[in-house]
Parts: sequence; C-alpha cells; structure tokens
Amino acid sequence: MSKKRILLIDDEAALTWLMRMALERTGKYEVRVENDSSAAVKVAKEFMPDLVILDLIMPGQDGGDVVEALKKEPELKDIPVGFLTATVRKADIEANGGVLQGYPFLAKPASQEAIYAFVEKLVRR
Repeated sequence: MSKKRILLIDDEAALTWLMRMALERTGKYEVRVENDSSAAVKVAKEFMPDLVILDLIMPGQDGGDVVEALKKEPELKDIPVGFLTATVRKADIEANGGVLQGYPFLAKPASQEAIYAFVEKLVRR
C-alpha cells in the first residue's frame, strides 16, 4: 500500500511540525509542510499531494486565495482540500456537518484523533 501524500499549509511552523510528525508516525502518510502560503501552488505542483490541508487566515495569501489558485491549475484542481482553522467556531462547523462554503473544516485546536479522522475522511474521497 502506497502512502497518501498530504500537503500542510499553515504559517504556524510549530503546529505543522507536530501534525507532520503525528501523521507520518501512522505509517500511512507522506507529509510535506509549507509555512509560506505564497509558495503553496509551486509546492503542490512539485509534491502532487493526494490532499491539501490549510489554514484559513495566513499572512500573504489567505486560505481562500490558496484554494482559488490551486483550483485554477489543471493538474491540481481535483485534489481534495480541507481547512484546519481557529477562525471558525467548532459549534458552527458541527452545525453545518463539518462543511462550510463547500469545504470540510476542522476547528483548531484539534486533538490528534480528530485530525486523524479528518484526514482519513478526506483521503477516502
């Protein structure tokens, strides 16, 4: 079984490092981290992930801008995207079935178990 490739885009380097370690420890994922949102499309083209998880609010390009740029690229447009963000309340996400504006959301802070479940749900799509 090949490992699923996940691209994490978030300006919080400590968070992405922890998430990368936790996800790679499962043996199911190869994770690439990008802490500069303006490099997201370039990195995605190089890495060709099976899933992109990103923050909504970041310096430079915010998550909405990143998704828009990814969806404009023919080779990236079908890659599933999920948001991990502190800008939306957990109750709001749950009230909408985990989806806001057509994208899956997970509220920060999230437990490792919640992150694993979120990732598993998205890579199965």
